[in-house]
Amino acid sequence: MSYYLDEDFKEEYIDRVSEVKLDDYYVKMMIAWYLATGLAKQYNSFIKVIKEKRFDKDIHNKAIRKAIESFRVSDEHKEYLKTLKI
Repeated sequence: MSYYLDEDFKEEYIDRVSEVKLDDYYVKMMIAWYLATGLAKQYNSFIKVIKEKRFDKDIHNKAIRKAIESFRVSDEHKEYLKTLKI
């Protein structure tokens, strides 16, 4: 994930992930972890996707939960993310 979320990050990567439509638990978890890590590393790009509710409820809420549990997300961002749960 570092390669896709650090200096070489492009917002089109989020679009590619949003196109994955598999109902597999592990695929959903991977997407949620990607979003949560994205919120820690590229907050401004990933918060747009969360606000748009582009992912299903399970992925959406799991990503928020993992971001809130992260030490890399600011307290201010965590409080805002709590308001975006479905």
